[in-house]
Amino acid sequence: MSTTLDLISALKAELKAAGITYAELAPQLGMAESSVKRIFAKGDMPLSRIDEICRVLKIDFADLARRVADAQPLRRELTLEQEKAVIADRRLLLVAICCLSQWTFEQIISTYTLSEADTVKYLAQLDRIGIIELKPMNRYRLKVAKGFRWRPHGPVMSYFRQDVVDDYYSGGFDGEGEMLTLVHGSIGKSLANLFNERLQRVAQDFAQQHLADQKLPASQRAPYTLVIGMRSWLFAAFRDLKRSQNA
Repeated sequence: MSTTLDLISALKAELKAAGITYAELAPQLGMAESSVKRIFAKGDMPLSRIDEICRVLKIDFADLARRVADAQPLRRELTLEQEKAVIADRRLLLVAICCLSQWTFEQIISTYTLSEADTVKYLAQLDRIGIIELKPMNRYRLKVAKGFRWRPHGPVMSYFRQDVVDDYYSGGFDGEGEMLTLVHGSIGKSLANLFNERLQRVAQDFAQQHLADQKLPASQRAPYTLVIGMRSWLFAAFRDLKRSQNA
């Protein structure tokens, strides 16, 4: 929800954009200029006053609130409770993943055996959870950042480790456009973060290409899943063969 302070900050920006000074605003509110300056400086005014200023600016309060919402920082991670809500229903998780991939409502119902009513219901749930802002005509705005990730040890990643990883790696990775590479080595600790950044850029490039290719006919696209990981780790089968550092 937008706070009063957020709304007042947005009003200041709208007044500046419209070229309206406090001196010009004051008589339209039936107030002294000093009083207008004071209420803006305090960052506290009743909604009725905000409404009056909106009328001067010729904008709806709903538009102002929407602009405030659009300016809010996007989530990079959900809370534990939010993830629990998503994972509680397999179909809700499916729609969440579709939304994170920025599928349209039409793409979801044409690809999966979900009814229109059920898909609307799940979109509304994702709106309440905070992943999307549901808009008219079943459109939505993502409320998560480009670098969004599921909690490393949260419910969603636990589900993927338990129910998805084996299924993913059971493939041969020998189809068109597929690959599986395992590289092990020791590198300077200071370089690990640099490699992480490069790998994250690959993931972002993949995500951007996915969005760009949505304009292609379905016959020219194929679903791919990119899994990127980097971990300080030694094969479990080899750990007992490693010499003790104190030896």
